[in-house]
Amino acid sequence: MRVPRSLEVWKMGTVNYLDALKLQDKLVSHRKTHKISDTVLSLQHPPTYTLGKRRTDHNLLVPESDLKTIGAELHYTQRGGDITFHGPHQAILYPIISLRDIGLGARNYVEKLELTMIELASLYGVKARAGGVGETGVWVGERKIGAIGVRISSGITSHGLAFNIDPDLNYFKHIVPCGIADKEVTSLRRETDLVLPTEEVIHEQLISCFVRLFAFSDLIWKEDTPILPDNGEAE
Repeated sequence: MRVPRSLEVWKMGTVNYLDALKLQDKLVSHRKTHKISDTVLSLQHPPTYTLGKRRTDHNLLVPESDLKTIGAELHYTQRGGDITFHGPHQAILYPIISLRDIGLGARNYVEKLELTMIELASLYGVKARAGGVGETGVWVGERKIGAIGVRISSGITSHGLAFNIDPDLNYFKHIVPCGIADKEVTSLRRETDLVLPTEEVIHEQLISCFVRLFAFSDLIWKEDTPILPDNGEAE
């Protein structure tokens, strides 16, 4: 008999990237010491470019000094993967979960993140696929619709996935997305003729796909959660 597993889902709206990074670090620390259960953050960011630990700065195609003029920030992280863009009209999930508790290795974890986005796309008649060799993320034909970049520390995950609902794709012209040249970036809006529901509904559908694939049974929903309370402790 499968043991029920609980997941806290934090619906956070739009969050500054650095605030989300600090929150993830705090939650990872709490998850390692069993102060919290498995948690997933559901949010969006203002326009932000992020680089992974490989520091592939050459894939930023404009001078960093020019980013302010296009309303974007640049941040360096310790996640895997190459440069990517986060912005409005993306659905982002940052799972803070124990892979050891659910018996998953890193590769299987990434595959389930891919399947989470593939299943979401399929709800709208969009046939997406996992990337091939050297192609991280999720693709529709030769067009990338979802990015993945994860960090795993002592079996606890952070960072995660970003699915393009209807972001301004012009932002991707300033980078080599995920280090893959000569490939387009796309969005759910661009790939379907269906009238899309509200973005809140799509965020919730993405969470539902995640929950099913990772076999969580008990969900605890949290909204309007403070990012970092005055005492510096994540609640």
